Amino acid sequence: MIRVQHVRISEDHMGNPVLLLSDPETGLELPIWIGEYEAFAIQRELQGTQLPRPMTHDLMRNILVELGVELMRVEINELYDNTYYATLVLRWKGKTFFVDARPSDSVALAVRMKAPIYVAEEVARIAGHLPQPSRKEIERFMRLIKDVELPEM
Repeated sequence: MIRVQHVRISEDHMGNPVLLLSDPETGLELPIWIGEYEAFAIQRELQGTQLPRPMTHDLMRNILVELGVELMRVEINELYDNTYYATLVLRWKGKTFFVDARPSDSVALAVRMKAPIYVAEEVARIAGHLPQPSRKEIERFMRLIKDVELPEM
């Protein structure tokens, strides 16, 4: 699993909301197209905007906190037929529970509860974008390995 360090909301060229999860160590960016309501819920929390009454994800957080349930992590663990799947990993009274959820709802809850978000390596490999090395980086690498001699076997 790859731990996501940055969460942001963007739009595609048609104005549809896109959840972007990224890992600065690898340069990975995973785009997930989501609904407008979920984008609003995530963006509002990222910006620290408070509404006078709790929205659905705020209510979920409030219930979990009131009952003493810890959101240990969110796992975006599958991509099937262009649909992402996620799991909420919860801890309550010493027991761990795995709850199926949509990635957008999972991330909206995770940002509210300051819980880590992970992406399965297979999902990242299939749907993620990794930056390509520049020509300059490739040339530098080739110079470094040019004079390396391998021991004879």
